[in-house]
Amino acid sequence: MNELGLTRMVKVEVVTRADDADAVRTLLHASGVSGWTSLSGVSGFGHHGTHEGRLLFNDRAGLVMVIAVLPPGRAEPVVTGLRAILAHRPGVMFVSDAWVSRPEYFDGDRPAT
Repeated sequence: MNELGLTRMVKVEVVTRADDADAVRTLLHASGVSGWTSLSGVSGFGHHGTHEGRLLFNDRAGLVMVIAVLPPGRAEPVVTGLRAILAHRPGVMFVSDAWVSRPEYFDGDRPAT
């Protein structure tokens, strides 16, 4: 805990095709991550040009960003698993430190309410 009463965690953000987002969420769940946020209709510009945020034909055609915050001890298997998922699929992963005010929310052993 730092002087502000915050606890260091690891934030993992993955931008991938909607078709591949289920694999990302399944890995997070299997790794004991207690929760995540999925944002659909992500837009941006990258290696493959411009990606529009609107859905073209269905909810599986666009991009999704999945954001998870987890204890540092859970980061290595999650990052390793995500790298394996992204090795043969389009997408990017960002990993950074995050400081949280309620570390117990990110304990994978905490029962859901």
